[in-house]
Amino acid sequence: MKIRRAKDQDAEGIAKVHVETWRTAYRGIIDDEYLAALSVEKRAELWHRNIAIPGNIVLVAEENGRIVGFADGSQEETGEYGGFKGDVTCLYVLEEHQGTGLGKALLQELFQVFQKEGIRSAIVKVLKENDACSFYEHTGARLLKDAIPIKIGSGRELELCVYGWKDFNAAF
Repeated sequence: MKIRRAKDQDAEGIAKVHVETWRTAYRGIIDDEYLAALSVEKRAELWHRNIAIPGNIVLVAEENGRIVGFADGSQEETGEYGGFKGDVTCLYVLEEHQGTGLGKALLQELFQVFQKEGIRSAIVKVLKENDACSFYEHTGARLLKDAIPIKIGSGRELELCVYGWKDFNAAF
């Protein structure tokens, strides 16, 4: 397994993982019609843009030339979270690679890149019903804010939780 910075030509591979992981992770949480309508092509356009944004960190996990997970992070720009400087925008790993340590490895690599840029703390926003909440808690993230309302698609209102790592050295 190799973890590296994403390149523009990785956008489609990232998009495939993005769509597939949303369909598995959010089944029963986000309405089925919304998940079925997700488009690899539209997500690839998004990832072409995200990879090109200065200061945005996109990492991919590759196995035998195939992207099986990715992480995206940047500076936390709202200032709402009391000195947390980084934002783990997303981290997704294909279901068959979950539980192997790959998510942890992607997060650790993202933290290392953050630290090289002088960022020593970060937040992550997670749907409250998402199993990833326990993953982030296991890595040492602490709940900062609970029950932020959000609507995705035409389904019911959902809630976001915000977790944070005050110091990456205390993570894991």
